[in-house]
Amino acid sequence: MRNKQKGFTLIELLVVIAIIGILSSVVLASLNTARQKGRDARRISDVKQTQLALELYYDSNQTYPLTITTSLTGGGYIPTLPLDPVSNVAYAYVPLAESGDSTAATTCTAPDICASYVLAATLEVTTNTVLTNSYNAYDFTGAACTTRDTAGVYCVTP
Repeated sequence: MRNKQKGFTLIELLVVIAIIGILSSVVLASLNTARQKGRDARRISDVKQTQLALELYYDSNQTYPLTITTSLTGGGYIPTLPLDPVSNVAYAYVPLAESGDSTAATTCTAPDICASYVLAATLEVTTNTVLTNSYNAYDFTGAACTTRDTAGVYCVTP
């Protein structure tokens, strides 16, 4: 009688390991996209939360703050200032001077009344649907949210 050996051959094991490797790489790639979209959703939520705190500040002081670091948290308008989930820094904020001022559409300085602002966050997914509206680009020099930015910068104004 012949003795039958039970088990897998080396080729069968290598094929199974290759299939598992391919499937795991596909799953990890889709998870990475989901993580990016999740971080972008958090950025958008953080910008909207900061925007609400800025509006509360404006309602109390009739001007927007020169900096948001201590103005919003110290006044009780927001418990903590939201930070970018990857870089762990505050979102870009530029206060703008009053429109009747000679420095209109420029950065607001101490004696001016800050009548507007630009608040921005860079998104990881540049095809995010939130970038299709008119507030989708951030221009530091002109402080405007008007044109499409290929880098995926999301910004808001009052």
